[in-house]
Amino acid sequence: MAKLVRAVEVSLEATQAARDAVAEILKRGAETGIFFSRPRGGAPASELELTERDRDFLRSLGIRPDRG
Repeated sequence: MAKLVRAVEVSLEATQAARDAVAEILKRGAETGIFFSRPRGGAPASELELTERDRDFLRSLGIRPDRG
C-alpha cells in the first residue's frame, strides 16, 4: 500500500511541476504546444486520437489540444 501511495504522490508532484513550468512559459509571453513525431526510419503511425481525459489534462496545463 505504501508503494501505491508513493506512486500517486510522485504522479501528483510531477503534474504540478508540469503546470508550474507551463505557467512560467506563458508568463514570459511564449506559446506552449506538444508535438508528436515518429522515430527516424519508423513506420508512419495512424493519426493520434486524444481522449476527453487527455484533452482535460492538456487544458489544465494551459495547452489547447484542439488547435491545429
